[in-house]
Amino acid sequence: MAQLRPGNEPNLPQRPEAPKPSNSRLRLALLIGAQVLFVAIFLVPLLRNLSGQPALDVPYSFFKAQLADGNVDSITLQGHDVTGEFRIAESYGSQPSNKQFATRVPDIGDAQLQQQITDQHVTENVKAASSGLLSGILLNVLPLVAFAAVWLWILRRSGRATQGIFDFGRSRARLQLPTAPKTTFNDVAGVEQAVFELQEIVEFLRDPNKFQRLGGRMPKGVLLIGPPGTGKTLLARAVAGEAGVPFFSISASEFVEMFVGVGASRVRSLFEEAKKHSPSVMFVDELDAVGRQRGAGLGGGHDEREQTLNQLLVEMDGFDQREAVVVLAASNRADVLDPALLRPGRFDRRVVVERPDRRGRLGILKVHTRNVPLAADVDLDVLARSTPGLVGADLANLVNEAALHAARTNRSSVVMDDFEQAFDRVILGAERKIVLSESERRVIAYHEAGHALAAWYQPQSDPVHKISIVPRGQALGVTQSMPTDDRHNLSAEYLEARIAMALGGRAAEELGLGSITTGAQNDLETATELARRMVVSWGMSPRMGLFSYDDSPQAVFLGRELAGNPHISQRTAAIVDEEVTRILNEGFEKAKSILQANRSKLDVLAEALLKDEVLDEDQIARLIGPRALEGGAVAPPRPFRRAVGTATLASEPDPTGDV
Repeated sequence: MAQLRPGNEPNLPQRPEAPKPSNSRLRLALLIGAQVLFVAIFLVPLLRNLSGQPALDVPYSFFKAQLADGNVDSITLQGHDVTGEFRIAESYGSQPSNKQFATRVPDIGDAQLQQQITDQHVTENVKAASSGLLSGILLNVLPLVAFAAVWLWILRRSGRATQGIFDFGRSRARLQLPTAPKTTFNDVAGVEQAVFELQEIVEFLRDPNKFQRLGGRMPKGVLLIGPPGTGKTLLARAVAGEAGVPFFSISASEFVEMFVGVGASRVRSLFEEAKKHSPSVMFVDELDAVGRQRGAGLGGGHDEREQTLNQLLVEMDGFDQREAVVVLAASNRADVLDPALLRPGRFDRRVVVERPDRRGRLGILKVHTRNVPLAADVDLDVLARSTPGLVGADLANLVNEAALHAARTNRSSVVMDDFEQAFDRVILGAERKIVLSESERRVIAYHEAGHALAAWYQPQSDPVHKISIVPRGQALGVTQSMPTDDRHNLSAEYLEARIAMALGGRAAEELGLGSITTGAQNDLETATELARRMVVSWGMSPRMGLFSYDDSPQAVFLGRELAGNPHISQRTAAIVDEEVTRILNEGFEKAKSILQANRSKLDVLAEALLKDEVLDEDQIARLIGPRALEGGAVAPPRPFRRAVGTATLASEPDPTGDV
């Protein structure tokens, strides 16, 4: 149950009145009824004709002969048309026998027909003659016209007028006018350098003459580069909000449709709208969706995406210097963008939006907790230090999940435990309620204890903050470790310690249980990836020396060539495999030696995990002693009994012991 923030009780909003019943249902009923009526008018005559056997079409002389023989039971006269029924079924030509017949009186008339009908005691019906052409129009054309009119009315009611049916080339950009609620730089935190670089763009939009009178030319485009969730879209909105100008936003994927030429048309439409609202800001998100380098080998030169890119290049060249329109674009993959986009005169500047450091994360947390009532035990500085690698979107989600957890527990404010639970849910996933056998729990406990011990007794490793054998997400257990501060350079010793920690789970299974399981799959993948990058990317192999060959999946996909062209011989590839294997074996032996030297502590940790399921850093220290640091120092006590957890650095795979 959500709680009210103190002080807001007197100004509670009044419950809105129930909306008055509208006549929309009546209109819908009338619409459906009209359609049913039109369909009935159109189909009933057709169905009537289709039902049963068609009437026998006979000449007038045949009809007169049957009338003279007394075989006509009844007739209906409608102008010159005669329909009726024989007393005994007759056939004519190739037509099958039928009692129903139809014929036509000659235009010159038949003066004796009426007398014969009377003499033979034939039942006679007379109908007024129809107009023919008018009747056909009413019965066949009018229902179609009415149906088309009703359909067009429906389209107009849904906001798609007649002219919009084929209007695929219109821009799909969303326009935010200056009168709408603004986003400013006060809403942005953790990216101070990017804000500083964008301040000049704001000044240009506010006063273009300030720069133009001195012959200066402001950048036509600014490319925001950074990982997902770092706030690139928020920065673009803040630029428009600070300058007080209209803001056009669109995703690059919205340019391209299944119809050829639509993308280029929408680009033209977007730039025309932006120029009409000059000065304005135009923001294109995920630019790499249309801005990938041309000539990748798929689709040829007339690929729809390439046509859209060509039009974008032309439009950015066509800017008048007097038009104060700034194009902001965001991309996570600047390495795959076409060079023509990045040349001066188009996207002149590139603003890198990095992952926030500890001070930046603190600022982001302050922004997102403005309207969240925090308890006294919540220390945002501790949260900032405990979440290295997280970006603004991650921190916003963390705060939101903490508030939701507090609401579920009926608290009036958010406490530190809510943030801890939120971190576990966001990073590790929701807790899974599965039943594990005692033997499986023992395997997981020894596995996670092996990870923890391998990290605990390596001074170069990140501190261990929590061990858990509670299944979360796809993992049956996890050992959380995190650096005490942001890391920007990774030493070879640190990477070797991470590999040893990742392989500590497999080593613990061998020593503690005498058998191995599939639980080490993720650990083996993580350790292998780290070892391979040490050899082929970071020059940390004595045999390979300074040779760099990045064959990892992070290489550009379809950026320049359809397939990779590795400039490496088979002999060199074999050496790479040998070096990767050597690093892995050394890491495994290192982890195994640590566990053998602390064999009793491995059992103590595993038994404690089987009992409590979750152990934090302080509990681990009480069980096996304090963690030794480099130079023989002892780790200081943590400010809180239970740390929040770990996060994976952007440039590193996750080495935690997921089973």
